[in-house]
Formats: sequence, structure tokens, C-alpha cells
Amino acid sequence: MGNSTATPDAIIIGGGHNGLTCAFYLARAGMKVRILEARAIIGGAAVTQEFHPGFRNSVASYTVSLLQPKVITDMGLVARGYRVIERPVSNFLPLPGGDHLLLGGGLERTQAEFARFSQADAEALPHYYAMLDRVADVLRDLALRPPPNIGGGVAGLVEALTTGRLLARLPREVQRDMLDLFTKSAREFLAPWFKSDPVQAAFGFDAVVGNYASPDTPGSAYVLLHHVFGEVNGNKGSWGHVIGGMGSITRMMAQACAEQGVEISLNAPVDQVLVENGRATGVRLASGEELRAARIIANVGPKLLYGQMVPRDALPQDFARRIDGYVCGSGSFRMNVALDRLPDFSALPGDGEHLRAGIVIAPSLNYMDRAFNDAKAHGWSREPIVEMLIPSIVDDSLAPPGQHVASLFCQQFDPALEWTPEQEAAAADTIIDTVEAHAPGFRASILGRQVLSPRGLERTFGLIGGDIFHGRMSLDQLWAARPVLGHADYRGPLQGLYMCGSGTHPGGGVTGAPGHNAARVVLSDKRWRRG
Repeated sequence: MGNSTATPDAIIIGGGHNGLTCAFYLARAGMKVRILEARAIIGGAAVTQEFHPGFRNSVASYTVSLLQPKVITDMGLVARGYRVIERPVSNFLPLPGGDHLLLGGGLERTQAEFARFSQADAEALPHYYAMLDRVADVLRDLALRPPPNIGGGVAGLVEALTTGRLLARLPREVQRDMLDLFTKSAREFLAPWFKSDPVQAAFGFDAVVGNYASPDTPGSAYVLLHHVFGEVNGNKGSWGHVIGGMGSITRMMAQACAEQGVEISLNAPVDQVLVENGRATGVRLASGEELRAARIIANVGPKLLYGQMVPRDALPQDFARRIDGYVCGSGSFRMNVALDRLPDFSALPGDGEHLRAGIVIAPSLNYMDRAFNDAKAHGWSREPIVEMLIPSIVDDSLAPPGQHVASLFCQQFDPALEWTPEQEAAAADTIIDTVEAHAPGFRASILGRQVLSPRGLERTFGLIGGDIFHGRMSLDQLWAARPVLGHADYRGPLQGLYMCGSGTHPGGGVTGAPGHNAARVVLSDKRWRRG
């Protein structure tokens, strides 16, 4: 990971997992590739670092499911040590009054759990799962396909026709379900299926993960779907802990890239994309150094790339205006805490499989709606949505013996707020109070904490508005419209400039799909073959 005088065939801005994935495929095809990473560590938001003496954790991204099996195989990640421990149950929801709900662990077990709240909900569950599986299979088929580029000439027309035939062959029932998921709110979508508040909350929670919105916001049902089309160890819809934290994934990806000859430069922040005669020709680093390449591929979000790195006068006027309106800001607040013991939940005391699940404090859709409206009115919710994971239970490399680390991924926190240190500390205390109400003694068990507000996520990782998805996952910013209609094929409006990050199809999460797809497009623009 040093300096080179050779002119690369491609420069990739940002060493996150998609940038690494793209670099791997390009280098494997024979290109000379150089990655420029602003930070001192490779991996973007998927990194594992020490945040308190003796305690390590995934700093931002914190759990795995959506990483594409093809990417795992092609980059040889399993042989490099990639190992994921599945959750024994998906989620544990402590409820008011001392009750709880456990989601997952098999259909029959979940049905029995749902029956405690509603027999009708228990009976509806297998039909709901079957519906989600059918629609999620469609997304899986589309994830590794560049979307049709409207106005993209013959190639765009062929891709549109191919995708159109695929969708037209779907049963009418699946087409209707897809329409519902893309357009309806989570509450509207779930209401015909389930009646009890805890069951609706168990599924509706996914609709607000990384989404600064209410479960009543139209289109929020899609975010729910986006979180279920992944898999772990071949089990569809499952989530798990990767041993070594999320940084182990990007570390292994960097190894795969290095073996293909990719050059990785750390502490190399890019200030500007150089443009000459309507073509991207290189980059200028914060140091003032200029680097040239025939292809510039951005693994940063569209808002950062086109709002700050590309000179505005180099962009088509309408495109620049569209980027101005591109919505970023997921309302997420990320904390890591070092603990001297496991939390003890009043609703389900002691150790158990529930502590190995996603611990979700969001007992109803109404609770989630109040959290969003509270954030709009006051800057952050006074009763926030909290998901806690305790990866050290299954990965003893993260904490000293007998002690633990917990990830706290929280909603709703206004991404437009200034987020002074005082505001960050007050919001973090509110989060801890929220957990304390369900697990007395939690506050006293904390040895140290790491706090990342939306502004902190932006400062640290370049996520504009703290948006973990590089842009809102709504119908107007998905598929052929991500990030802008007419530029969904990973090609920007400037010749030689490409995008490979989560601001492109299929969107956010640690998937590797945008990086894979972007590499495919770059290689199709010039038929590279090894030798």
C-alpha cells in the first residue's frame, strides 16, 4: 500500500467494500487499478477498530446478510477466513408490561410465539413469508443486473426489454405485491396481514432502519423488503455476526485485491475530480497532488461526488439540479459501548438466545411514528428506536474475557441538526436511558462508549447527512432512477466518470452488488481481457 509512478487504467475514489469489489473485478480482467482511501484504514464504513482500551467493534456497519454470494465466492472470502454466525432467533422485542416477542427460530416456533398475541396473525405468517420470498427472489435476480438506462441507446433498450420480459412473466399476484411494497407505507402494507401491535412492530421495524421516516410514510414498505432479500450461509433472509467484525470482510477483500495487483493508497483524500473538455481525466488530492487515469470510479455517494468533488459548471444544468434535490439523511445515530457484563432484560432475565438476536426497542408502529415526529420537532426522539447487538457473545476477539461490546443502531435523529458535542452527548444519554428502562443496570455496566451522530457519520465516513445508504431508498431514487433517471447504469454524465457505491442500484447495505455491476459496465465499455 505505497506510492506508484505508473499511470493506472482506473482510479477508484474510496476504499469501502464496493470500491474494493469493483477494483477486484477490474484488476482480474487485466486493468491497473489504484484505490484512493481518505482514511488511515481500508474498508469505508465496514471497519473494525478499537474504541475503548481492549474493546473492538464494527464501527458503523455492524451486521451481515446482504453480501452477494457471487462476490463472496469470486473474491475467495471463505478461504480467507470469512465466517458468519447466524442469529438463533432474528429479533427480540421487549414490550410494555414486562412481556416480550421473539421473532425467528423456524416457522412453527414463530407461529407459536405470534399465537400468544393473535391466532389470526399466527395463521397468516406462512402466507406472508411465502409472499416476501417470491418478491425477494425478484430482487435477488435484479441485484446483479445493471438497471435499464432510460435514454441509453440500443444497450439501454435491450436491457429494458430484457428486464421487462422478466417482470412480465411474474404471476399477477407477485406483480401486485411488488407494487404494494414499492408504493405503500409499512403500516398500510402490514395491516391486511397482521393485527397485533407487537407482530406489526416486529416486521415494521425493518422499514425504518436507516430510513428517516415514519412507518406511515408512503414507500417505507420497500425499505422493509430491502432488509430481507439477503442470506447467511445459504439461508435466505437470515442475518448474522461476522467473526472479527465487519472490518474482517473488507480486510479479506483488500487481500484479494492485492493479489490481483490493485494498489491501495491510504490517507489520500480526494478534493476534486479533474474535468477537461467534458471528460473526467483525473483527481486532485487534498495534498494538492494530481493523479491521472482514463477512468475515474467513485465509491462515494452521489451527493458528495457531484455536490462537492465535481465542478458544478462541468455538469449538465438539469443533472446538477437533480443532484441538489437528491435526498440524503437516514436519521441514524450509531454507538458502540464497552460493557463489564451482559445486559439483563426485565422481560426475559438472564443470558439466553435472545441476547444473540437483534434486540429491538420499538414495541409498536405508533412508537416508531412518534419517534420520527419527535425528531422533526425536537431534533431527536426522546424515546428513540434502538437496535442492540452483542457480537462479543459469539466472537471473543472483540472484548476481554467476561466483558462485552454492544452495537447500538438508533433512529430517529435529525440529519440536518448541527450536532454539537453537547447535543451528541445528550442524545447518547437518551439512548442509554431507553435501554436502561428495559434492562436496569445497563448504564452502570458501561465502561466506555463511542458516539457517531448523523454529523459524526458524515465527518468520519463521508456519509452526507449520515446516510448509511448514500441516499434515501424511495421509489424516486431506486433502480433506473438511482441516483438520477438516465444515469442509473453506473455511468455519470461526464465521459470517463463512473459510480460504484450504494448510491447506485441496488442501494445500501454491505452487498458488493454496486461494485460488481459497475465493474461489469466499465469492462463492457472497453473489452478488457487478461493478456
